[in-house]
Amino acid sequence: MNHLAIVETILRSRAEFFNEIRDSICLRQKILAMMLSSFIFLAIYGGVMGASNSLPQVFSSALKLPVLFLITLVICTPSLYFFNLLFGSKQTILQNVALILTAVTTTSVLLLSFAPITLFFLTTTSEYQFFKLLNVAIFAISGAMGVVFLRQGYRASVDADNPEGTSARRTLFILWIVLYGFVGSQMAWTLRPFMGAPSEPFQIVRQTGGNFYTNVIQSVNDLLGPEK
Repeated sequence: MNHLAIVETILRSRAEFFNEIRDSICLRQKILAMMLSSFIFLAIYGGVMGASNSLPQVFSSALKLPVLFLITLVICTPSLYFFNLLFGSKQTILQNVALILTAVTTTSVLLLSFAPITLFFLTTTSEYQFFKLLNVAIFAISGAMGVVFLRQGYRASVDADNPEGTSARRTLFILWIVLYGFVGSQMAWTLRPFMGAPSEPFQIVRQTGGNFYTNVIQSVNDLLGPEK
């Protein structure tokens, strides 16, 4: 339970939490606690998404959603670390990992808070395209709030640690967020399905073409288009 309590610490005392990251206080313990809590929360929400299809999809999505965030973290962390290092940051790689995990943990707990809403629509509508777009919107909102927390963390740690190069780091941070979003969405497309189309049999990974963005546009067109 001490590991899960870190979520309340981040939400209630984030200024103190970010200061501890800046001072490298118990970094490994914080990283372990955030990884554990994020895995649990993401697994729960992944299971809720998979419940729209079948029991095997529940277990598959419960595993794949934490893996999605973990792989995205591994891919994108080095670029942010070296960008900041290039423009005067004194932060270590562990401090960067801790800051990014703060965003992931915030995103995961917000996704968990949306789980009752997702379950409500799951039980009251059978429209697959609507349910898909609902989850895209939920992920967008939760991810945006995670980015807000991450930016607050950088201001309290990276920028406070060395004010030189702040402007350049802020510009690179925005570019990194765009990169993070692209990598995350492409990884989600690679690991799909998370819900499973009703017309498709259960698959752990679906090997078809296209990309995330064209699929979302197609879902909007299917949802708003005239009934045939």
